[in-house]
Amino acid sequence: MTDTVSAGMVVIGDEILSGRTKDKNIGHLADMLTAVGIDLREVRIVADDEDAIVEAINALRNRLDYVFTTGGIGPTHDDITADAVAKAFGVPIGYEDRAYKMLEADYAKRDLPFTEARKRMARLPEGAEHIDNPVSLAPGFSVGNVHVMAGVPKIFQAMLDNVLPKLRTGTKLKSETIHCPFGEGTIGGPLGEIQKAHPDTIIGSYPKYEDGKFWTELVVRARDPEVLSAAADAVRAMLDDLRTRG
Repeated sequence: MTDTVSAGMVVIGDEILSGRTKDKNIGHLADMLTAVGIDLREVRIVADDEDAIVEAINALRNRLDYVFTTGGIGPTHDDITADAVAKAFGVPIGYEDRAYKMLEADYAKRDLPFTEARKRMARLPEGAEHIDNPVSLAPGFSVGNVHVMAGVPKIFQAMLDNVLPKLRTGTKLKSETIHCPFGEGTIGGPLGEIQKAHPDTIIGSYPKYEDGKFWTELVVRARDPEVLSAAADAVRAMLDDLRTRG
């Protein structure tokens, strides 16, 4: 038996959509989830707009096992992710005692004022659980199946390291890569038939162009080794047949 666990991601921030900031978190999350057997099914990038954030979170959390958000949990007026998550779950938001005391003590230790802006980072939806932040202390948080983390890549990665061990994981996808000397126009038809005949696999076709010639890299993925082997054998037989026909 194989087990599938699914996830989605909501990337939040006007700066991503404007191109001022280049996202580095999507690829990292995809790599880390694939490594532990969680399928990243969908990524949405939304502006600093509460209704858009709420809609994206609710759309994903209701049909996927986990949702990860990045961005919008800092001290400025446009950091509205915590409010949006509270609205999505229909719970109140306010200063969370542990986060407030932790931040207050840290700023006092650094001889910095604990301003109203900095206090914003202690506002969490009711019932939220901390995601520890070993880089800059201000916590992320989890509510239900939604995990809310910073947008700064170094902090996001540190928070994710603290979240992953707590998640249910599935059977990891195995893969086999097959070199194909033909372009996609030649293999498109028969490759589609192979995919239909092997529905428990994912067959990817990636066109390449080198030295004036088109060729294709084929990748067959499946959770069951026997299913993977059968589909890969069918792909190789298809390529042998095309070579024979010249």
